[in-house]
Amino acid sequence: MAERIVINTGPLVALGRAGVTATVAKVPLDFIAPLEVQREVQRGPSAGHETIDTSWVRFVPLAIPLSPLAVSNLDEGEAAVIQLALDQGIPLVCIDERKGRRAALAVGLKVTGTLGLLGRAKGLGLIPSVRPHVERMVAGGDWFDTALLARFYAAIGE
Repeated sequence: MAERIVINTGPLVALGRAGVTATVAKVPLDFIAPLEVQREVQRGPSAGHETIDTSWVRFVPLAIPLSPLAVSNLDEGEAAVIQLALDQGIPLVCIDERKGRRAALAVGLKVTGTLGLLGRAKGLGLIPSVRPHVERMVAGGDWFDTALLARFYAAIGE
């Protein structure tokens, strides 16, 4: 059985922008997301984002509604990702936003992001290089800290 990961909207949008959703879908992970993320992705075209193929993501409802406290500190998608991971005992989440990453770490979850998924895809030989995909994301409006990118590229040999 593949390791499960709960993925947020930001990484899905970034992967779609980079044109690598089909590639990342081949990474041996069971991608799960709450219905809140599905709604955010579906609203994407009205927000100027391309339509994203999410057929490789299993969308599931939360067992209980989000607490008002959770959504007062995080956006709905991030709060739902963290709650779903905790409710289902899934230790790994994919969140790019700093505030969401901190919240996930604070409750004991492991965190990866879009770069981590691209690194896994490269490590499995699914893509020869991540740099062109990252450049496409940046050109499309995604932002990554320059020092983080330098460390990431060095770690994956680019």
